Amino acid sequence: MDSGEHSHGHGHGHDHEHGPHREEHGHGGSRWSRLRHQFGHMVTPHSHEARDKVDSAMETSREGMRTLWLSLAVLGATAVVQAVIVALSGSVALLGDAIHNFADALTAVPLGIAFVLGRRAANRRYTYGYGRAEDLAGIAIVLTIAASSAAAAYEAIDRLLNPRDVTHLWAVAVAAVAGFIGNEWVARYRIRTGRRIGSAALVADGLHARTDGFTSLAVLLGAGGAAIGWRWADPVVGLLITLAILAVLKDAAREVYRRLMDSVDPELVVAAETALREVDGVLDVGQVRMRWIGHSLRAEADIVVDPHQTVVQAHAVAVNAEHALIHTIPRLTAATVHTDHITHGSDPHAPLAHHTG
Repeated sequence: MDSGEHSHGHGHGHDHEHGPHREEHGHGGSRWSRLRHQFGHMVTPHSHEARDKVDSAMETSREGMRTLWLSLAVLGATAVVQAVIVALSGSVALLGDAIHNFADALTAVPLGIAFVLGRRAANRRYTYGYGRAEDLAGIAIVLTIAASSAAAAYEAIDRLLNPRDVTHLWAVAVAAVAGFIGNEWVARYRIRTGRRIGSAALVADGLHARTDGFTSLAVLLGAGGAAIGWRWADPVVGLLITLAILAVLKDAAREVYRRLMDSVDPELVVAAETALREVDGVLDVGQVRMRWIGHSLRAEADIVVDPHQTVVQAHAVAVNAEHALIHTIPRLTAATVHTDHITHGSDPHAPLAHHTG
């Protein structure tokens, strides 16, 4: 279940978990949404059990594991079929494609380990949990894509320098088409699931599968060129596909880099600021910060409240602000809200000045 945290006034805070009714609430801000939310809290009390905090992470991890297992099965079967045809035809290009498919299937290993680690609850050493293991897996996947591009380039250059005849071209063509279809299916499945659960590593792995699909197309075009006597066709197309793989590598590396640098979509910050300003009792909004922990978001926000309010009243405003954030921002599982009575300077993004008296 989802959890949020508040820190008000002099820095006091407590945990506040949200039950499975979260999706039934509208976006924070409208009067009807707040009434429904308050009624929901009356009929469905919040849970404060530690195990509830990891339910959402476990569910998304299970979804990620299902994706990895299906991908492993599809790519493994594709690679086995290609290996059989390699033995019959002697196609070095198809051998390279089969190797790529085996390597792509094996990228499920670091991701699987990351998903399993992500299920572990936070402790005193890893106070935010183990969700960032996915970022480490993303690095391993980017390195695998880089190695695949290097291997593809080497094979293409070797074929240019040492031309070879290929037999059973029809079988090679069929295997190439099967390799492309298998990789493209896996790529779409991984990317779709990765974006749904917020896993940058799984998206990068899907992009890696797509690179191997491009390699399969290179094998197909090379087989077509060999069929009409163009022995240079296969290596030239292989070099072109290597450039395509490098382009995909750039996209995957950029996505993993942004996650490591705590990058979020700026539209999420705008949506959070808008939701906070619509909360009754919030006079102004200061800095809003977000970061990904695995495939879950955490947020910190500064708000201005009436200086004449009591601590209890300011606390209630902060609770409503935290609720608005969690019900507005997808995949946000925790929010820390800081309250104060003045804005620091004229910059709306500057931190608020916390009073200590």
